[in-house]
Amino acid sequence: MLRFNRLKAFIGSDAASALPLLGAAILALVLANSPLAGAIHDLLHGKLTVDYGGIGLSKPLLLWINDGLMAVFFLLVGLEIKREVVEGSLSRPSQVALPIAGAAGGMIVPAAIYVAFNWGNGETLRGWAIPAATDIAFSLGVLAALGSRVPLTLKVFLTTLAIVDDLGAIVIIAIFYTSALSLQALALAALCIAGLAILNRAGVRRIGPYLLIGVVLWVSVLKSGVHATLAGVVLAMFIPLKSAGEPDEARPAIHLEHVLKPWSAWFIMPVFAFANAGLSLGDLSLASLFEPVPLGITAGLFVGKQVGIMLGAGLLIGLGFAAMPAGGSWRQLYGVSILGGIGFTMSLFIGTLAFTDASQESQVRLGVLAGSLISAVVGYLVLSLMPPEKRRP
Repeated sequence: MLRFNRLKAFIGSDAASALPLLGAAILALVLANSPLAGAIHDLLHGKLTVDYGGIGLSKPLLLWINDGLMAVFFLLVGLEIKREVVEGSLSRPSQVALPIAGAAGGMIVPAAIYVAFNWGNGETLRGWAIPAATDIAFSLGVLAALGSRVPLTLKVFLTTLAIVDDLGAIVIIAIFYTSALSLQALALAALCIAGLAILNRAGVRRIGPYLLIGVVLWVSVLKSGVHATLAGVVLAMFIPLKSAGEPDEARPAIHLEHVLKPWSAWFIMPVFAFANAGLSLGDLSLASLFEPVPLGITAGLFVGKQVGIMLGAGLLIGLGFAAMPAGGSWRQLYGVSILGGIGFTMSLFIGTLAFTDASQESQVRLGVLAGSLISAVVGYLVLSLMPPEKRRP
């Protein structure tokens, strides 16, 4: 029974979610370089129509994944951010200052490096935010593989940093990756938000009404020109969280988070990775990695992330405004900062928003895969040389 409980806890953890994500990415790469590549491309770009009473949407399967399934992923991200802000690690200023500073540096420096490599090209500059993201599943998966060589406090630091990173990515998407706006669709979205606020204020605790309005909100945002995934974040903000004296499963936001987490880890994120990580290696050479877009992404993730996180967090520690996480060292903090350069899921997603040209999409995939892989391997090697933490009685 104890082993079963441990297995169940592992399957529900962020570290375990890296396994299906990695498997889907590898499968996408294998199939993209096989005789089935054309069939997979036709499948992902084939139109899928949903129609009800003459009202419907017709989009390629790839966009249903990137706009639809990822909206559910962003709903989960929004629920996690809300919980952390209300009662978790983001609710205590004394604990949040260090990862916020690290996240800020870890977004600014990679973006600056990408811009430096693409300066003067207005088209490729649209990808400046691609290396600014951290993939929480892969980074925590590497930390889990290191076991006691990394203290729990540094794992909490990286988790909190990645959550702040996600919040920053949401803001970037809302501000910088919004196309021409439809006032009618925005007005309908505003009515949906008002309806969600009324439900929340009225104390409605059933999740169904929120999800029903959430679907209408998603369609409205999709038609408005604002990216549809942001509807998931907005919906999460209104689902009730606080409920004094009740267990977690009786609290709507926590219950929904627990329901969505395995679906996100074992279906949504792997499907997204499979649809977006396929990269044909036949036309690539070593010189391909030194094109401005992939080089900017690779350097931003590997160099920019570690430099930015160390500058942001190290400056606070050096000035005495924050303390080194208990049991951690500068070397361990550096190793964790390198793992911040694993930007897989969110970096690929921002890449789909920045570029629509097939050749540029391939360059994005090459840069993200290279930067994330180098960061994972080097970060693991730096931290693996640390002695295991001694167990205390």
